Amino acid sequence: MPQNFTRNCLSAHDQLVLDSIFNPLELTSSVAQVIQPESRADLVDIEADSAEVHQSKALEVSAIKLAEEGQLSEALQVFEQALNVAPTRASVYNNRAQALRLANRDEDALADLNKAIELAIELPRTKSTALCQRGVLYRKQNNLDAARKDFEAAALLGSSFAKTQLVEINPFAALCNQMLRQAFDQLK
Repeated sequence: MPQNFTRNCLSAHDQLVLDSIFNPLELTSSVAQVIQPESRADLVDIEADSAEVHQSKALEVSAIKLAEEGQLSEALQVFEQALNVAPTRASVYNNRAQALRLANRDEDALADLNKAIELAIELPRTKSTALCQRGVLYRKQNNLDAARKDFEAAALLGSSFAKTQLVEINPFAALCNQMLRQAFDQLK
C-alpha cells in the first residue's frame, strides 16, 4: 500500500497526534514553520572587541578549567572576577550557572541563566545554551511547561539538544514509544 493511502485513512485527530510526535515544534509554536533552525546556523556570537572583554574571556576560560578540575569555589571566584571586569557578558553568567549547578546551587544558577538570556539578545549561541541549561533545570524541578518553552526557543536557534529534549518531554511521543515497545515485545 502506498504511504499516502495509509496516511489518508487516518482521522484528523490521528494525523495531529502523528504530526505532534514527528514535529514537536509545530504543536506549540507556529514560528517554527517560519524560521528553520538550519537557516540560523550561520549566526555567531559577536562581542565588542575591548581590553575588558579580552580580560574577561581569559578569566572565564580559567574559571571553566577550574570547574572542570572540580575546584568549584575557586572557579566561582574567578567567574566573579570576570564579571567585575565586564559585567554585561552573557557568556560568563551562562558558564557560571553551570558551575553553580555542579555545586548544587540550582536557584543561583537559575538567576544567572535568567541574566544570561536577558543579556544575550545579539548572542544566539550563548542564548541557546543558556535556554537549554535553564530548560534542564526546569525539567529537574518538574516544571515541564517552562522547560518546553525554553527548549522551543533554543531549537529555533538551531540547538539539536533542545530538539531532542522536546521529543523526550512530548507526551504523545512517550505514549507512542510505549506502544511501539509493547508491540515489539509481543512480536518476540
